[in-house]
Amino acid sequence: MKTHTFLLLLPLLAAAATAHAQVGIKAGVNGAILNGENIGMDTRYKTSYHVGVFARIPVLGPLSIQPEVLYSLQGSEFRSTLANYDTKLHYLNVPLLAHVKVGPVYVEGGPQFGLLLGAREDGTLLISAADGYGPVDRDAANNYKKTDFSLAAGAGLEVGSFILGARYTAGLNDVNDVADLNGANDPRLKNRVIQVSVGLKFGH
Repeated sequence: MKTHTFLLLLPLLAAAATAHAQVGIKAGVNGAILNGENIGMDTRYKTSYHVGVFARIPVLGPLSIQPEVLYSLQGSEFRSTLANYDTKLHYLNVPLLAHVKVGPVYVEGGPQFGLLLGAREDGTLLISAADGYGPVDRDAANNYKKTDFSLAAGAGLEVGSFILGARYTAGLNDVNDVADLNGANDPRLKNRVIQVSVGLKFGH
């Protein structure tokens, strides 16, 4: 895990060493859901958060490259007649974005690599027809794949050092790692996250 984390941090460390790079901090709200096929349950957005750091490396004119390192709490709400629970997925995400700024307005887009740090499920599950529902609060890290690859796109405003932005991230790979999910046969789950964030940048 330490090796993976260090490798994920490399783009930001390299950017920070660049003479004309700007660095900054950001935090905000997530609207996260797990969408896919053969789920056998309703999935709903859950509200969570993200926090992290970024660097911005000038390339040419309004174009720059922006690597980030973010802690992001994601997951989904699952609802059915058999279960009613929330899944919390803790990710260390590294977006590597092309960033174009014209005046106070910017747009951005690019790939994102995510490393799963942990997962947990809590809520209620149907135990049996006789016993009814019972509480569940369990570690679920083994139910999900350790890596996630996504595409991200966003836009926002910059006024001085202050940044206000919105971003949508769509997972490309199936993150489910179990063949059966509460009666569903081999469900395929993909991360979908809407983010609204505020940030501060430092440097030239």
